[in-house]
Amino acid sequence: MRSVSAILLAAGASTRMGRQKALLPWQGTTLLAYQLAQLAAVDEVREIIVVTGHEPEQITSIAAAAPRARAVHNAAYRTGKVSSIKTGLAAISPEAGAIMLLAVDQPRPAALLCAVVDAHFASGGLITVPARDGHRGHPVIFDRGLLPELLAITEETQGIRAVMQAHLRDTREVAVADPAVHLDLNSPADVEDAAAD
Repeated sequence: MRSVSAILLAAGASTRMGRQKALLPWQGTTLLAYQLAQLAAVDEVREIIVVTGHEPEQITSIAAAAPRARAVHNAAYRTGKVSSIKTGLAAISPEAGAIMLLAVDQPRPAALLCAVVDAHFASGGLITVPARDGHRGHPVIFDRGLLPELLAITEETQGIRAVMQAHLRDTREVAVADPAVHLDLNSPADVEDAAAD
């Protein structure tokens, strides 16, 4: 079934940014609202699970107003990204055929998300990752069959990298032209640079 559960990570304290990344202005709205709208525009994305952590109230409120989205809270978010990934994984629908993983500071337009989703279901691979100019980007899509392995990830084994390493032969790269595939907003300078492009 062409059904995707998207996990949107929005739990971090955004220390390098100096303020909540999810609430940064982006494309006339907040970064979180933009991401939710783009994900909801992909027909195969049947649910969007927003993982909260630091100051979750506004993030939860924005998620509640978005189509097909709901927030789940990671009380252990200070322990690292792995705990947030696992919190999201534990909340996905049993009907999901695939799992998309994306961070709130990695804004991706719907057309890019659609291209990766289409490539995933067309290829039959276990993992699909977009690439541009020889460099991989995000989001990464995993077949639901990898859920037990994903739930077993740890910070010590570098999170999802261990799963990706174990399935190199079943990983498909999809070439994309959009430079947004590498966009990662970690600091105010990153936001200024992206807005200037």
